[in-house]
Amino acid sequence: MSLWIVATLFAASVQALRFLLQKRLAVSGLSPAASTFARFVYAPGVIGAGLAAWTLATGTGLPIVGTGFWPYALAGGISQILATMCVVALFAHRNFAVGIAFSKVTVLLTVATGFVVLGETVTWADIAAMLVGLVGVLILSVPAGGGWQVLNRGSVLGLASGVFFSISAVGYRGASLVVESDAPVLRAAVTLALVTLVQAVVLAAWLAWRDRAGLIAVFTRWRVTTLVGATSMAGSLGWFTAYTLQTAAYVNAVGQVELILSMAISWLVLGERFSWRELLAIALVSCSVIALILLQT
Repeated sequence: MSLWIVATLFAASVQALRFLLQKRLAVSGLSPAASTFARFVYAPGVIGAGLAAWTLATGTGLPIVGTGFWPYALAGGISQILATMCVVALFAHRNFAVGIAFSKVTVLLTVATGFVVLGETVTWADIAAMLVGLVGVLILSVPAGGGWQVLNRGSVLGLASGVFFSISAVGYRGASLVVESDAPVLRAAVTLALVTLVQAVVLAAWLAWRDRAGLIAVFTRWRVTTLVGATSMAGSLGWFTAYTLQTAAYVNAVGQVELILSMAISWLVLGERFSWRELLAIALVSCSVIALILLQT
């Protein structure tokens, strides 16, 4: 199995756990910006220490970041902040399921964004597999009793997060491709360290200006926020490694396995049970992911 697929499956697994932790922060009263800040605040130091240890162990310097790195990195980093804030805001919204459905148009949006920005394309067979997964997501997001109101705040937040996530994915791939190294994990780590440093500084400045109580709460609730930060860092390293190796659209499409993992967590941890409709949705998403993996191997 290709390294990018392994990295994507790892990242999706960790992200499913992180969203569960972030939901705990959201329902505990932490603002979307503060909950998002918890993702990034610890990562630069830990990744930086890891890179320093690598240079000492190997006796070589860090790879050079090309001049085209920062436009991609900044676009990706700021877009990810906005996307995550939209998702966190959905946790406390009654139209959460509808919003999440709209957020999952990320896969198709990434196809378009990747083509416009990087000139990368996908095959029609791959698009067909992606559409199967999208149908599964939409089925999963329809309320059991019907009455799916499309035009609401939840759908706007979900669609906005999908747009921002697609921009961030393509931005990260573009940034990692500019890092001058043949080692994909090293390129991913350098990109991640620099991007999360910018994200932490931007969010800290925003919170200091608009939500000082939230800024303080991120550190006073360290038992949960450190777990959010750790899972975010591990997951991001997986995503960045995958983006370094493969077109962002394929990575995001295979990453939809996160939905299945999230439902598994809900079943095992929260004791939730699923209807035939939800099981059908899981089957469609699973078929989409498996088809994409087979098409790329």
